[in-house]
Amino acid sequence: MNETYPIRRLKADEIQSALDLAWEVFLQYEAPDYSDAGVRAFRAYLDNKEKTGAMQYWGAFDGEQLVGTMMVRPPQHIGGFFVRGDYHRKGIGRALFDAMRIAFEVQTFTVNSSPYAVGVYEHLGFIAESDEQLADGIRFTPMRYP
Repeated sequence: MNETYPIRRLKADEIQSALDLAWEVFLQYEAPDYSDAGVRAFRAYLDNKEKTGAMQYWGAFDGEQLVGTMMVRPPQHIGGFFVRGDYHRKGIGRALFDAMRIAFEVQTFTVNSSPYAVGVYEHLGFIAESDEQLADGIRFTPMRYP
């Protein structure tokens, strides 16, 4: 657990803040690697209440401010993992991942990693299952933990 930036499950009324954070970080770090179609597809994903409503959310906080989030959809697929840029390299990503894992008996997780995040997931112990792929303008590498 990261004592400097407490991690906890998000409440229903905090989910929009997590989605807003995902969009903010996506635009800064990932959108430059995507086509316009890919950026639109990611925005549509965040706006899809059926998909985002099926996720479980964890958040990292600096005081009252949400600075990192991890979103997981059944069956243990990471559907979003974002930390504000000025909070990178402070252990928040690891703390979010570790806190999320506690909620699951089976410790197998998948993710479709953006090009920017492949190294982050590798650092957490994920392994690429195939080469980078492209769907709806979104570049991703399918990965699995452990």
